Amino acid sequence: MIAALLRLLALRPLLTMAIFGIPLLLLVAVGLATIWTLKFLVFVVLPVALVIWVLRSLFRSEDN
Repeated sequence: MIAALLRLLALRPLLTMAIFGIPLLLLVAVGLATIWTLKFLVFVVLPVALVIWVLRSLFRSEDN
């Protein structure tokens, strides 16, 4: 059974690439998108939100 599978994969490299390559590329793409999203949230959104929160709290304390 394993030998037949290996012969099938050896004879059809495009099929092999389609079976193994596309899911791996998809996993890599999803992983990279997740990492970029987390970096964007941590290094852009969180500092901006923190600055806005600090400025609002400072101005509110002066008004009171």
